Amino acid sequence: SPARTALAPRETAARRKGKARRARGKARNEGLLSKQKRSRRMKANDRERNRMHHLNSALDALRSVLPTFPDDAKLTKIETLRFAHNYIWALTQSLRLA
Repeated sequence: SPARTALAPRETAARRKGKARRARGKARNEGLLSKQKRSRRMKANDRERNRMHHLNSALDALRSVLPTFPDDAKLTKIETLRFAHNYIWALTQSLRLA
């Protein structure tokens, strides 16, 4: 029993040190996770930005082949898609009738 009481304060101090180390390590891990999250978010934002650039380029290419009466009028995205759908339908109908 006297040996236990002599070791007990050391064990307690060692345990506290271990917990403190773990807590410090946890903070480091949280910092690392935060950097990883930021990195993932930045990559996701880049992918979304590129996707939108490609989509807008495709819509611009579609607008360039659609006949519009006022040449300077830029159709919105949804107007471009609806106009393209109706234009293709009208061309299909004219081919069926011919």
